[in-house]
Amino acid sequence: MGRIVVTGGSGKAGRATIDDLVERGEDVLSVDLAGSHDVPCEQLTADLTDFGQAVEALRGARAVVHLAAIPAPGLRPDAFTFHVNTASTYNVFSAATMLGLERVVWASSETVLGLPFERERPDYAPIDEEHRPLPEYSYALSKLVSEEMARQLNRWTGVPFLGLRFSNIMEPHDYERFPPFWEDAHLRKWNLWGYVDAADVGQSCRLALGGDVSGAEVFIVAAADTVMDRPSRDLMREVYPDVPVRDGVDGFDTLLSIDKARRMLGYDPAFSWRDRLA
Repeated sequence: MGRIVVTGGSGKAGRATIDDLVERGEDVLSVDLAGSHDVPCEQLTADLTDFGQAVEALRGARAVVHLAAIPAPGLRPDAFTFHVNTASTYNVFSAATMLGLERVVWASSETVLGLPFERERPDYAPIDEEHRPLPEYSYALSKLVSEEMARQLNRWTGVPFLGLRFSNIMEPHDYERFPPFWEDAHLRKWNLWGYVDAADVGQSCRLALGGDVSGAEVFIVAAADTVMDRPSRDLMREVYPDVPVRDGVDGFDTLLSIDKARRMLGYDPAFSWRDRLA
């Protein structure tokens, strides 16, 4: 079947993705700046901002899941975040096409859509992949640049590129943070109250590796519900009363549309805080 390289394998998304792939018998190599005892596969230490190291890390692989990055705004200076994320992504994408890999899956981000929605509000909800990009951070801008890189390299080489715009990734212990949000809808309005379980991140990466996609596509990947214990339409009426809510939103439904991922990848979120926090 050939090896799958997962970059950023020691991170939250990386560990979940590797667990999912290894459980299904895939040959996986984790590539990261630092190893982890939680990763159940071979590991390689590499700095992907160096093109030569990126080439060596991907040599012999059939596909790559590129999750390595500074994972959020505010962790490092803006210019450094932009440099690391764009340089490492350019190197991985270029190495993948040069080496003839079958497919590139990578982590984009919900932040390209305008998070937090304070300077500008969403045009509609649930927000989907057709919404205009409104990056507010150098981190979000680096992810938007990666999407354009993917379109260019797909045009040049025909290699499929699938970008996953992950929502706020949560592990089971993170759900203990949710109850304090419930009394004030404004506390988590910044991403339309979205989240995604790490295990569903792993599912989405596995599905993207096999999805019937030949071009360069992006997909929002979120849970099927919000972090709140109040209906989604009530939240929108209180916080964004002038933003239209499209038909089909019922109960606690996510306001980050996962319809495209469902339709094209077969993505079906299996985990909710409502089950894990009960």
